[in-house]
Amino acid sequence: QLQLVESGGGLVQPGGSLRLACAGSGFTLDEYIIGWFRQVPGKEREGVSCISKDGDLTNYGESVKGRFTVSRDSAKNTVYLQMSSLKPEDTAIYYCAATRWGYQLLLPHEYDVWGQGTQVTVSS
Repeated sequence: QLQLVESGGGLVQPGGSLRLACAGSGFTLDEYIIGWFRQVPGKEREGVSCISKDGDLTNYGESVKGRFTVSRDSAKNTVYLQMSSLKPEDTAIYYCAATRWGYQLLLPHEYDVWGQGTQVTVSS
């Protein structure tokens, strides 16, 4: 059974940093494009970042460019999202998702497998 498990969320002050992890279970993440998304209640799920199978290509949503970095650790079968200079508007549930292929990879409908999400709260 293919599963993704996010971890690393929590409460952080504005300007702080967090690193989210997305671990794969039952499959090898290197065979999949991985995306990160976030959602606030009452709003659509927003594409945050994505990373190619080999890790060479990455893409970011406009609201996080220059602040967030996505990376892979093949040995740990894990993808990370390093978040810095966090703002209150970054508060959301963060999800990782996997797909074997896609075109518009910051859109949720391109992805087949989803994790359960981890809460990130940015507040003083």
